[in-house]
Amino acid sequence: MTDREIIDLYRNGQQEQAFNHIVEAYTERLYWHVRRFLCSHDDTNDLLQDIFIKVWAALPSFRGEAQLYTWLYRIATNEVLNFLRRQKVRAMMSLDSVSNILSKKIDEDPYFNGDEIQRVLHKAMNKLPEKQRIVFSLRYFDEMKYEDISEITGTSTGALKASYHHAYNKIKKDIEECF
Repeated sequence: MTDREIIDLYRNGQQEQAFNHIVEAYTERLYWHVRRFLCSHDDTNDLLQDIFIKVWAALPSFRGEAQLYTWLYRIATNEVLNFLRRQKVRAMMSLDSVSNILSKKIDEDPYFNGDEIQRVLHKAMNKLPEKQRIVFSLRYFDEMKYEDISEITGTSTGALKASYHHAYNKIKKDIEECF
């Protein structure tokens, strides 16, 4: 079912059915989007539930000015950033950095099934500034166009291209240092 059909279904009074289609169509994509930031299966599952609760609550106000998937990614990205900010406060209390905490989660997560280069890639991503991590993740993993990332982040495509370039170079350097 297309995004347009899902929205039409919602507007025709079949809200639960439309929401179920959203969950069915986007759970896996949003899971991996969130997981790349949180580095933990359990944290990702918990946050994904919160994201879909926010989506359900916000659906009545969806005006269709944005594409459904960019709207969903914007909600997911905002929730991830809020989660990471809370983690940052906890990290300051424990005198550790969020990057170190997330790197430990990668090493300790029994569900991480990537090879060593993927582990290094995710650890390098954790070192990036927030905006660069978002742009890199959406562009590299989700293969989104800069125009769609712009809709999600509210940032110009030129700035996004620059952020991606800087992120790419930092990650490349980290990977080269490890191998």
